[in-house]
Parts: sequence; C-alpha cells; structure tokens
Amino acid sequence: MKSTMMAVPLSTNTMFARMDKLFGQSEVISRLPDKRLVRHSFTEIAARTRALAHALKELGIKKGDCVATLCWNHNVHLECYFGIPLAGAVMHTLNLRLSGEEIAWIAGHAKDRVLIVDDILLSLYRQVAERYRFEKVIVFPFGGEPIPDDCANYETLIAPHLGKPFTPAPHDENDPIALCYTSGTTGRPKGVAYSHRSTVLHSLNGCLPDYWGLKGSDVVLAVTPMFHANCWGMPYGAVMTGADLVMPGPHLHAEDLLDLIAQTQPTLSLGVPTIWLSLIQAIEQNPCRWSLPKGMRSIVGGSAAPESLIRAFARHGVDLVQGWGMTETSPLCTISYLKPELENASEGEIFRLRATAGVPVAMVDMRIMGEEGEQPWDGKSVGEVQVRGPYITGSYHDAPPDPDKHTSDGWLRTGDVATIDPHGYMRITDRTKDLIKSGGEWISSVDMENALMSHPAIAEAAVIAIPHEKWNERPLACIVFKPGQKATPADLNEHLAGAFAKWQLPDRYEILDSIPRTSTGKFWKLKLREQFPA
Repeated sequence: MKSTMMAVPLSTNTMFARMDKLFGQSEVISRLPDKRLVRHSFTEIAARTRALAHALKELGIKKGDCVATLCWNHNVHLECYFGIPLAGAVMHTLNLRLSGEEIAWIAGHAKDRVLIVDDILLSLYRQVAERYRFEKVIVFPFGGEPIPDDCANYETLIAPHLGKPFTPAPHDENDPIALCYTSGTTGRPKGVAYSHRSTVLHSLNGCLPDYWGLKGSDVVLAVTPMFHANCWGMPYGAVMTGADLVMPGPHLHAEDLLDLIAQTQPTLSLGVPTIWLSLIQAIEQNPCRWSLPKGMRSIVGGSAAPESLIRAFARHGVDLVQGWGMTETSPLCTISYLKPELENASEGEIFRLRATAGVPVAMVDMRIMGEEGEQPWDGKSVGEVQVRGPYITGSYHDAPPDPDKHTSDGWLRTGDVATIDPHGYMRITDRTKDLIKSGGEWISSVDMENALMSHPAIAEAAVIAIPHEKWNERPLACIVFKPGQKATPADLNEHLAGAFAKWQLPDRYEILDSIPRTSTGKFWKLKLREQFPA
C-alpha cells in the first residue's frame, strides 16, 4: 500500500502567505533608537517583504546565495526573515556583539554577497569592511544617520516594488533558508544552516500548548536577539499564528525594557537569564515605579535560571518557563512544564521541577552518555546530553566531520552534562569543559551558582575551576553583590552548607563589578579562567 497524502513540501513561504491573508491586522511594534515606537500591520510587513524579494532579484541574487543581516530587532529584520528566502537566498544573521574581525571571518566563510545593516551599526560595518568586502551594502535608515554614497538606502530600494505580487523562487523543503554561526567561545564559530522543513517543524512544535503555547491573541516581546538562533524561532511562530510582535531595538537595559513592557503589555516574552535578573533587580529597587503584566509568561534559555529567580517572578504574577537548546538544535529541545501526574506535587517540588531544563519536546530524541555507555533516567546517573531529530543539525556548513560534535551513530554531542529523572525532567549539571574535579570527585558549577544566587545579597555568580596542587582543581566563586549588599566568604559558605559537603565549598571568592558575558548574554567562564588562572 502507498500513502494517499499529497507530496506538498514544507515551506516557510506557506507560513508567510498567511501573514496578510489571515492576520493583516496583527502588528509589529518596533522601538527606534530615540525610543519612539513605530507600528506596522502584518499587511504592511507582507508588502514590504515581497518588495525586498523583488529588490534582491534585481540585484542579481540567485538561489542559494547568502544575504547577511547586521541588525537589531525591528520590523525590517522580520522582513529579511521571509523576504530573503522568498527570493531563494539564505539569510545569514551576523552577530553584532562580535568584533569586526570576527564578523569578517564569519562573513567570508559563508561567502556573503549582500549585507543589510542598520545605519546605527555603520561604524561596526566599517571595521568589517576592512577585512571583507560585500558586493552590495543596503542600509536601513533606523536612527537617521547619514547613509554613505557607496551604499543603498533600504527604503529607496524597496519603494518601486511596493504593492507588487511576488512568486517565490522554486525550492525543495530541504533547501537552506537561514544560516547562523555558533558563538565560538572555544574556537572558530561553526555555521548551522536551517531548512524550510526544519524551520516549519520547529515552529509547529514550539507552538504546542505545553511549550510556547503561542496564540493569535498573544503579544510577544522578543528580547532574544534576532541573530541568536533565529530569535529561538519565535518570529516564525508569531507569523504563523498571527501574534503581535514587540521588537525592542537597541535598548536592552532593565529600565528601558520595563518601560517598554509598561507601554505594550506583552503576554509572552523571551530572553536569557541575565536579562530577567536585571529586571527583577530593577523592580526590587523601584517597587513603586514598575509592575509586570499579571499572567505574563517568560521563556528563559541560553543558560540555567536559578530557582530563586523563578520564585521572584512568581511573586509578581509572572510565569518564568525554562527551556534548553542550542544554535545546532533550532533551538528548542526541552521545556519545563508541569506534567499531569505531578500536578498535586508540593509547592517546593513544583518550583524544583520548574528550575530544571525540562522535558524533551516532541520530535527530539535524547540520551545521556557516560563513560560506560547510555545512562538510565533515574535522576542520579550523569552523562553528556546527546540529541537527534528533524530540526537538529547533522553537520556544519562547509566543515569536515567532527567526532567531537557528532557520534558515529548520528547523534549531536551537546557538551552539556546532565541527569534525567524518571518523569523525563533534565537537570543540567555542567558543561563538559566547566565541570570541577576535586580530589577525584565532581562538583557541579551550575548547582553552586544557582545556590549562590539564592542568597539575598548576591545578584550574579559564576563558578570556575582553578588548579590546585593537592586536589587537582578547586572551585572559585566570582560574585556580584546587589547594590548596598555585602556578605563574607564565611556567610556564603554557611549558606551553601545545606546543599554542599564541606569539601565542595569554595576556598576563594572574587568580588566583581560585573561578570563578563558572551555575545549571546551568557556568563563567559573562559574569560574568568583567563583572569584567574590559579
């Protein structure tokens, strides 16, 4: 017997076609550099997106060519998400938090032909241009800065094509539509190419009720950069469901985000834990100035959110939902929701579960591998997390096979070390490179960081291993105090004593003004290890 189903390819172009046909009144709200808000209906965005596709074809862009973006989160970046693939090209989101030299290397490796850049990022572009030349540079007049004579104005370029229909370039569902490079904290970044098929499957998966639970009535505040794993895929989900999108532009300080939340009243937001840490600290310092929308859900990922942070937001009526994934996984692999059999668990147990990385989502196979093979899901056995699925990369763009990244039987090696309990909740205990082995025994830096950040005086904490003559390695805790707060090492060790054995406690604390962050907002332990080598 043969299936009777139509062989219609999965395509983000199909998702885009719904944008103005079904959801024309939905909005994209973009904040400009001067903090004014501009609103575009989905009908307007769809017309501008088709005009961009026309303009790219006129520039000679062909199927499979890379068109790079160097942009903040705003409506034009969303137009690139769909307009570049409509033309048959591949959108390559460049990380604007990298140096000019790093961006140039990445652009050269991807062979980017055209660049779309915000005018307020032209100084960064010039650093890139010293090392890599794009064939054409298109500048979006975002902040009103002068556009160089040798660059094209985005608005001028698309203007002649507004209102014209556009027939998408012929494509297969496995054709690439977007390219994103890993953060590259341990070597040169590697490119992950997402396909029509992988993106549609990821979007459908994410929108399931237990995961993002995205609805057409939602207002989504996308704090996660659009250059970071495609803003976790949320722009695709919003377009597919007709949810409003709020784009914060370049202003990501806590006060600016809280003001934006007050103006737009989002029902769903997303960002890394350091963002939410800064928000709760600002609210605690100014309890009469800001409040959060009751019932708002906030997706947090990129690194582990401590239970104390989840509890703090719960006190303000906000549900902080933890997820886990990577650039290589599109990124959604797990999300922490309460399974039905655990609904009668105690409050303490519920918060403990919410502080885990969560349960593997549909379409993602997961295993934890130890030195002796696959480990049981008993909540105790530890191993490296390995995943596979239809939206997980099986290789890297223009790179040789790497056994450190993919196993011989086809699983992605994530580098994260974890346990999984019998209910399927995964608890990340460390990165393989961040584990601390002291006297032959392992110490979890992640658990220690979360415990330290539950202390009332501590705003941020990062724990690293430093060499030790007798014990091989010992934990060093780098901490940032909240304004006006202090604590002694003895106080902090007493606080940790309930969860850690005496031998596991840090021998040394370093007090910092801030903890260095990677380009995606995670604590950058490599920099700490360089700063404190012994």
